[in-house]
Amino acid sequence: MAKLTTKTRRKLPAKDFAGPGKSYPIEDKTHAANAKARATQAVKAGRMSKAQQKTIDAKADRKLKGK
Repeated sequence: MAKLTTKTRRKLPAKDFAGPGKSYPIEDKTHAANAKARATQAVKAGRMSKAQQKTIDAKADRKLKGK
């Protein structure tokens, strides 16, 4: 996965994030897959609802499919 610096992250448009508040960056396929994995972990730990996970997964899936 390419390193995402703070400077680069700040320049990303809102569409390149899967979560609220510019969380879960998905600017490439590697980050999209990572967002899905982190969302799953957050649900299992009780830090995120299943509805939030579904939203993150849907956005990440679109990036993974190249749309």
